[in-house]
Amino acid sequence: MVDDDLELERDLGEATIVYDEPDEGTVNKTVPNEHIAYFQDHWIIKTDEDEEGHDIVRRIPAQRVHYVERSVEQFEEEVQTVVDQVQSFAADLRTKIPVGGGNSGEQERPEPHRISIDRDGDGDSSR
Repeated sequence: MVDDDLELERDLGEATIVYDEPDEGTVNKTVPNEHIAYFQDHWIIKTDEDEEGHDIVRRIPAQRVHYVERSVEQFEEEVQTVVDQVQSFAADLRTKIPVGGGNSGEQERPEPHRISIDRDGDGDSSR
């Protein structure tokens, strides 16, 4: 069973992330591909598990990362994964943020509500 798990990890590939750590300088870390992700301007790396089996992760701000290099079986599959993630994110945004309805791409604007102002006869409308 252990050999099957090792084969599975080998098939998924690895990722190497190179980033700046305040206390250690430049760090070069290699992890299985499924232990690294990019989310909300941070790279997230699984570093360990606690006693209860919960993942321990490190969030690294994107501005501290020099590069991430991944081994993948086929580049097209990796690109399609990114495209799928972007489409999913866009669909999620569309459900949260109302986007105009017409085919023209422009939202209809209601006519302004006009209010007539009576003047006292002295021509001063500043009151």
